[in-house]
Amino acid sequence: MPLALLALAIGAFGIGTTEFVIMGLLPQVGADLGVSVPTAGFLVTGYALGVMIGAPIMTVLGTRISRKNMLMLLMGLFILGNLISAVAPLFAVMLIGRVVASLAHGAFFGIGSVVAAELVAPEKKAGAISMMFTGLTVANVVGLGYAAPNAVGAVLAAAALVLAVLSHRLELRRPRTTTAADHGAAPAAAGAVRS
Repeated sequence: MPLALLALAIGAFGIGTTEFVIMGLLPQVGADLGVSVPTAGFLVTGYALGVMIGAPIMTVLGTRISRKNMLMLLMGLFILGNLISAVAPLFAVMLIGRVVASLAHGAFFGIGSVVAAELVAPEKKAGAISMMFTGLTVANVVGLGYAAPNAVGAVLAAAALVLAVLSHRLELRRPRTTTAADHGAAPAAAGAVRS
């Protein structure tokens, strides 16, 4: 499995955890920030609205730059949003952090799916995409709901920073098919992928 695919799965886990973990923390968030649980629920709504608005905008922006750079930009937004949430002294600040983090959500999964499919041979594309989405599945099952809200934000921001560095160091490119020139022999069979 390419390391870049693992990086995408980790990103999916972080984004999925950011989306879902807040639901189990609303009473704690409300108590910490001095708002009612229904008011704290706007952190869920704000994230959803950010995904709805951010996905098409970020996807359009992504057509103008390389996929690797776009994934780095999305992780930057995700880190910024989680850091804002982690240090938020007021409910409004935490809401802003949630919205900022949510802007990366839709485009990450869209662009990430394309990148995941290009990292492997054609017959392994579906498996690569499902591997990336395994991170989201694990986020739904495990999550980080046992931790304090600010600790969750800090942990997710740190994980995203590691992911961003890892993604920057990795080659996000389609596997190259071998040619006769590679081996100095007869042409390779169609679809052969260099290991």
